[in-house]
Amino acid sequence: MKQYKIVVLFIFMSGFLVQCKKGFLDRMPLSEITPEIFFNTEKDLELYTNSFYSHATIPTVIPNAEGVYNEDDDNVIKNSLNDFLTGKRVVPVSGGSWNWYHLRNINYFLMNYTKAQVPAARHYGGVAHLFRALFYFDKVATFGDVPWYSAVIDIKDSSLLNHPRDKRALVMDSVLADLDTAIAWMNEPRTISDKVEKMNKWTAMAYKSRVCLFEGTFRKYHPEFNLPDADKFLLEAAKAAEALMNTKAYSLYTSSPDKAYLELFSSKSAKDEEVILTRRYSNDLQIWHNVNYYTLTASYGRPGLEKKLVNSYLMKDGSRFTDKPDYSTQPFFNEVQNRDPRLSQTIRTPGYTRIGNTKRLAPDFTGTVTGYQLIKFVTSEAEDFFTRSTNDMPIVRYAEVLLNFAEAKAELGTLTQEDIDKSIKLLRDRVGMPNMDLATAIGKPDAYLASQYKNVSGANKGIILEIRRERRIELVMESFRRRDLLRWKEGHLFAEQFKGMYFPGVGPYDLDGDGKVDVYIYTGTRPTEPGPQYLKLGSEVILENNTSGGSIVINPQVTKVFNEARDYLEPIPVQELQLNPSLVQNPGWK
Repeated sequence: MKQYKIVVLFIFMSGFLVQCKKGFLDRMPLSEITPEIFFNTEKDLELYTNSFYSHATIPTVIPNAEGVYNEDDDNVIKNSLNDFLTGKRVVPVSGGSWNWYHLRNINYFLMNYTKAQVPAARHYGGVAHLFRALFYFDKVATFGDVPWYSAVIDIKDSSLLNHPRDKRALVMDSVLADLDTAIAWMNEPRTISDKVEKMNKWTAMAYKSRVCLFEGTFRKYHPEFNLPDADKFLLEAAKAAEALMNTKAYSLYTSSPDKAYLELFSSKSAKDEEVILTRRYSNDLQIWHNVNYYTLTASYGRPGLEKKLVNSYLMKDGSRFTDKPDYSTQPFFNEVQNRDPRLSQTIRTPGYTRIGNTKRLAPDFTGTVTGYQLIKFVTSEAEDFFTRSTNDMPIVRYAEVLLNFAEAKAELGTLTQEDIDKSIKLLRDRVGMPNMDLATAIGKPDAYLASQYKNVSGANKGIILEIRRERRIELVMESFRRRDLLRWKEGHLFAEQFKGMYFPGVGPYDLDGDGKVDVYIYTGTRPTEPGPQYLKLGSEVILENNTSGGSIVINPQVTKVFNEARDYLEPIPVQELQLNPSLVQNPGWK
């Protein structure tokens, strides 16, 4: 057992040893590190829990920048489709998400941290409970039933090594208990750095609202799993969100309606009034990400918004774009006029200029396959090179907490106009949009949204649909969408044909209304006149009705598949089933 503990310590030490120059960890040989020597001071506890946030080789529950902006389901479309969308996933031999290294690291800490007789031990114990809750939430959301381990396993303990999958209900009750412990034990942040870079009491509240909303709605919309207590988790989600709202610790970042949303994501330093947890990036730290290059070149799939999402943005006066009789055949310039300002702060629209430049730029089809070119997170031209973006990447922000609150209350059937006024209204106010009206939403559900979200029913159908609209628009490109559709049991949307801009046929098009041709769709021989982007019909761009026009169709030759009886859960790797004969594969996976 002693030898095993040293191995575990080595695993976590390798993750942050480089941070500990000229300190205790440099002076002590790894073979001599024991709980009695290491777990003594507040600094020891801080150093150990730092390993929970990131690791060079072992993934943690906190995503890096690419794990945030690089979504590619039905929000953001690329010129190739991932295996999740095409139904080409197979049961892996090994690897995948079925790994337990990070849990072992956390449980080892929880077994030993109280040896440090310092007041801060309680806080760091709370940090560990929060990370364990997030670790298990990710496992449950991925696999459903999983084995629950609350302590480090002795390598000789065959009964625990061969432990079967525990029921989801048991595991999620344990996750809820860990979240509550974290909230009770953790401190409020003392510095701005603590507020946005480290876990604290407020972060735990935000995460609890996320976890409980997922679990409550999953149980509500997935009766096939026969899971009880959906309302219990929805109530916990609403309570956690409201508790954080009542602290007044956070607010939404505001400047002016035409730029506040864009500034929030392009800011070099996280806007700490709204951002609850962030990943830091900077030239000084020599830590970069790749969002500029990702959105501007052909190398990363030419990402762009999908047509149904663009259609979902309301008009600036709060009316529905899809209530217009000709909404589906509007040319680009017309369709983006007088819309929710978040649209023009998420994609290039007429008048768009890069940060630090005054040159107006139309959508560039070398960088987007749909024509709806992303600008969210994009910074100045100085960072356009490969892996040179330095803006902080928000992981958790207050806007999500407001959305979690409103959705949980709507799903419970207890949402009031007062609840909307202190949640959704704040999101609308930031961009100068009219408030959401509960009575109107309930009285006239949006048929366009209802055709997508087929499992929403009951008296609150209209308001649930509107909150889903708001969530999709506010959180686009932040990698919430896949799990949202999975928890709502709307997997069919992954298998629908993805589309882009509408063009009435072959010919020249002025996308931004400046009198110059921006795009020329042609057949036959490529024109030679300089200036426009030339797109050959049938190869470089495909329209629904060929020469008769229509919306761009993306990858029409690729069949997309979503298996309702299988694809809401991932498969367990074959090797794990062989190592532990007590494990049972998820339904439908062979």
